[in-house]
Amino acid sequence: MSLRLIAALALLTLALPPAADARRVPKRVEPIYEALEAASESYRAGLAQVRAGETAAGREAMRQASAALMDGARSCQATRGCEVERFIAAYDALLQQGASALSGDGEGFAETPERTGAAGEGGVLATMPAAGRSVALLNGRDLREVIELNEPVRAAMAEWLTWMRPQLITSWENYQQMRFLMWPEYEQAGLPEALLFGILAKESNGRVHAVSRAGAAGPMQFMPATGARFGLGWRDGFDTRYDPQLAARASVLYFNERFAELGDELEFAVAAYNGGEGRALRLKRAAGEKSFWHPDVYGQLPPETRDYVPYVLAAAWLFLHPEEYGLQFPAVDGAATVLKLAAPASIYQLSICLGGPREGYFRTLRNLNPRYEPHVPIAAGTELRVPVAVPPEYQRHCVDGPRAQLAASLMAASKPTAVATATGGPTRTYRVKAGDTLSSISRRHRCDGATALARANGLRAPYVIRAGQTLRLVGCG
Repeated sequence: MSLRLIAALALLTLALPPAADARRVPKRVEPIYEALEAASESYRAGLAQVRAGETAAGREAMRQASAALMDGARSCQATRGCEVERFIAAYDALLQQGASALSGDGEGFAETPERTGAAGEGGVLATMPAAGRSVALLNGRDLREVIELNEPVRAAMAEWLTWMRPQLITSWENYQQMRFLMWPEYEQAGLPEALLFGILAKESNGRVHAVSRAGAAGPMQFMPATGARFGLGWRDGFDTRYDPQLAARASVLYFNERFAELGDELEFAVAAYNGGEGRALRLKRAAGEKSFWHPDVYGQLPPETRDYVPYVLAAAWLFLHPEEYGLQFPAVDGAATVLKLAAPASIYQLSICLGGPREGYFRTLRNLNPRYEPHVPIAAGTELRVPVAVPPEYQRHCVDGPRAQLAASLMAASKPTAVATATGGPTRTYRVKAGDTLSSISRRHRCDGATALARANGLRAPYVIRAGQTLRLVGCG
């Protein structure tokens, strides 16, 4: 058993309610914690099936357990006295176990297999041939044939075209810079590019490092457990949920699975992406011959999902037909190349010395190079993905000269990491490493618990931390 798996099991043990404290758990919360334990056990049983070669059955068990965990987390959030952190810790622990089983290795994930052949013959579709046949129904079709321009979609379109217009334009600009990484994944699978854009615009506005309060991360906003099912997770110290190409590939696999399960119905598949696949499947089965938009069906969705589906479909429609609504998406040169650094520099430093257009190059450099923290110097000789306009500007302004010196001096003026306490002494800091959690940091440095450490650093639940982040060790031994 690997050290990572041992640590994950230990974390899961901490996440579950201790028997000695059971009398202090409110009665209304006990069933939720019991459901958490049952779902975790079902997930582990699915992993055991995968290891034993029963891949299809094992993955289905893991899928159902993940859906149960997400439903439980939502119930916990709505129940007074229930600790959502327990579900977050369980997700994290099961993610690590899933990584081991799905890669066939104790550490990290397996390399992505080479994709061969035409769409439907290899790559993402080869893993789910039934789903491949399902999504082929959308291949080459104008979404006019699929999207119903009803009142919810039209209302969402009105918001995209008014107060949400800046977000829509930003999403377009960000997507165009990453299109060469993301669109081929959808194109090979026969999924509409407009669907990819609609999801991206609503989920993250095309910001690769977006993180939600619930712990979803990346441009396509995968939760840890869901991402793990489709090959995303920690690999070589990097959470691949932030990788735009791998996130697009995982979302293709997710939609393949949903179309196969939900009978090729786009609205139900989009609802599952936001509201949970278990809920969407139950709703679809109960709907019978009723459409997704029937009041008896649509009205049973959570309010967030009732908004989410029209927003995604409206953004997809506007992506296809901007001219009909007086919408002008700016021209963006999405061509990229590789730049080899002549000297160490952080993304912050490069953004300063490069200058550039209205928004500068910061967001594009971040999106195209998600592995690197923006404030951390990147070693000389490292190759970065950059827009084609960057290399000449880099040679002109970042290798030497006044602007290069200015950028270096501004970065040297960064705020100190140690701050004065009430007694006048400095507060110790800690740089987060891959695999760390607030609980493990708190135990290692004898702090007053993960929650206290989160408050001291201005973190809100679910307390997402990243490798390279600096934490203040307030109240620690």
